[in-house]
Amino acid sequence: MQDIDESRARLKGIFNITVTPFAADGAFDFAGLARSIERVIGLGFDGILIGGTYGEFPAMTVPERAEMFRRVMDVVGDRVPVMLCSAASDARDAAELTKLAGDLGGLPMVTPPFVSEVTDGQIDAFFRQMAPLSKTGILIYNAPGIGITLSPELIERISDAPGVVGVKQGDLSPTAIDKIGNRLAGKLRLFCASDLAFLGPMALGFDGISSTNSGAFPELILAAFRAIERGDAKTAAELHRIWYPFRELARRFGQPQTTKAAMNLRGFDGGHVRAPLMDLGPAEIAAVKAVVEQLAGDGRTGVKLAA
Repeated sequence: MQDIDESRARLKGIFNITVTPFAADGAFDFAGLARSIERVIGLGFDGILIGGTYGEFPAMTVPERAEMFRRVMDVVGDRVPVMLCSAASDARDAAELTKLAGDLGGLPMVTPPFVSEVTDGQIDAFFRQMAPLSKTGILIYNAPGIGITLSPELIERISDAPGVVGVKQGDLSPTAIDKIGNRLAGKLRLFCASDLAFLGPMALGFDGISSTNSGAFPELILAAFRAIERGDAKTAAELHRIWYPFRELARRFGQPQTTKAAMNLRGFDGGHVRAPLMDLGPAEIAAVKAVVEQLAGDGRTGVKLAA
């Protein structure tokens, strides 16, 4: 993407949150990452998200993240839009990665600085400092998992900053979704940050979703999204309900390690997680395998086991 206008025009649809496949010793598997990217682009995903919370960015150094940005953009080119997570607790690191992401043609995805007792005024000022650094604009990432939840009122306040293209909304409480969907639709691109509960936000007029579990079940989650996109809520709900057992495991065992385990069972490039996360153990993998086999046996899913 070349500028903010192009970012706004192209930022919609279903984006695969591409997990970062690490080797057992923690090294990057860039070849595996490239294969994962090619898989979802080939299936028709509208975009990808790199290095987010489930991409394990807190376990990477800034130089590692910068190298990953460059390698990913070399693979993708301009075929689909790419969100590049530039979140950091140190504003200097966030600024460096935000500028680089925009220079490479990606859309920087910025969280509030996750430091203790940061105020709404400081968060607003931070986003206003980040936005001009990227020629493609920035995406606000409201990520409660980092310990800070942006209120709809604060998001609306930040949205006035030049260069803010959209919001990836991780607070999926009904009140927050209702406020954002009705007050910011048409002003910002609105993305549901979770594939666990995207039907409601999409019905309310959100522009798209980002999906971690589509790394493991890209065919099924893509089909569910396309159904809701064309207004077929019944089919979307039926397809979404099919993989509920896997969502239950993901809640029990944690992410992204559960998705990585399912990817590995399918012959995809899930790889390992980096410390402090831990790969699933044998009993947990057996539980994941049982669900993957169940999905593979359902002709509606398109899921197949590794040969």
